[in-house]
Amino acid sequence: MEAGESNGDKRSVSSATAVLVGALAPGVNAPTWNTLKIAFLLLGFCLAALLGLAFSSKDSDLLFHVALLLLITATLFFLLCSFLAETGLVSVDHQMKEMGLITKSTMDENKKAD
Repeated sequence: MEAGESNGDKRSVSSATAVLVGALAPGVNAPTWNTLKIAFLLLGFCLAALLGLAFSSKDSDLLFHVALLLLITATLFFLLCSFLAETGLVSVDHQMKEMGLITKSTMDENKKAD
């Protein structure tokens, strides 16, 4: 039970704050990457539905454009995945420290509490 409480103390930053910090600071943190994956999943779902509608309407121009958008989305997602596989993710604490939002003493106090 104490381990659960110490994890809660360590993770005092909300997901929304972590995504905002991830958007402003150098590097990509895990909550930001999860948000991007969900956005790409939903975009792919919407484009696949549009592709189905383009097939049913038999409009070749619409079919070409939607297929091109789907190809661009898949390529961008693949490139982001391969880039992050090489560089890795950054912790939210490190990003906040780099931006000057928390000091090193605050991070040390959180580690001692664990």
